[in-house]
Amino acid sequence: MTDDDAAPQRRRTWQRDAVREALQQQPGFVTAQELHRLIEDGGQRIGLATVYRALAALVDDDLADTIRAEDGDRYRFCATEDHHHHLMCRRCGATVEITGDAVELWAAQIAAEHGFTQVTHEFDVFGLCRACAGG
Repeated sequence: MTDDDAAPQRRRTWQRDAVREALQQQPGFVTAQELHRLIEDGGQRIGLATVYRALAALVDDDLADTIRAEDGDRYRFCATEDHHHHLMCRRCGATVEITGDAVELWAAQIAAEHGFTQVTHEFDVFGLCRACAGG
């Protein structure tokens, strides 16, 4: 890693701490609006734009994952450094971290076929968990 690759030093603020702490307490992915409401319901006044900025910083610093769900971007605290994917319930938001060796192989093969290098990808699976599916 070069100095250019290092994450920027961020100024610590109570707002960023509040967003991080609230996100850590959630068992699954949440929207910025849901997190904003939880923080305010807890008695702290914070702007929605501030929540978005704090979430973006957490994602940039690899402390949170983000996925694009049917209802918009969702965030989850995740300090796992290993590359992984997510299986997420569309109804309740329950999330399981999964590895996908077949996906990794496919991505590498398709990229090589087309002459691409330095490839990244995102792969998440959505469905209904057993409890939400009624079984």
